[in-house]
Amino acid sequence: MSALAVATVLVSGFVGGAEFASATLVHPVIRRLEPDAQLVMEKGLLRTFGRVMPVGMTAAAVLAGILAGREPSPLLVVAAVVLVVALVVTIAGNVPINIRTGRIREQQAPEGFLEMRRRWDVFQLIRGSLQLLGFVLVVCGTVGAA
Repeated sequence: MSALAVATVLVSGFVGGAEFASATLVHPVIRRLEPDAQLVMEKGLLRTFGRVMPVGMTAAAVLAGILAGREPSPLLVVAAVVLVVALVVTIAGNVPINIRTGRIREQQAPEGFLEMRRRWDVFQLIRGSLQLLGFVLVVCGTVGAA
């Protein structure tokens, strides 16, 4: 297995696992908190995930695209497309909501906060699922090529 394939598996696995776990394990627990506590949690996650995941998501899509170009197989091409679609969902759906959340200066969740975050949850489940699928396709494409 090439160094490129190993890097693609590792990065797409990290991103897919982290984002899918966020959607299915972390955020359902956050949703049980009072709205003001949800605001604190979301802003805290923006400071941590918000620094790492944009780089990771972009790297996963780019690496998968390069790998599909160098070692063409249907699985790797589909993996690259899926990871690019996940990135588009992130930029079009999650990022604007994250920006609005980050700009909240009050300590209390403002009116409309919960509805805004429920929209984010939908985008999160879509992108997390796509990123996990992209990882599975990368693994299958690289194992099949080995």
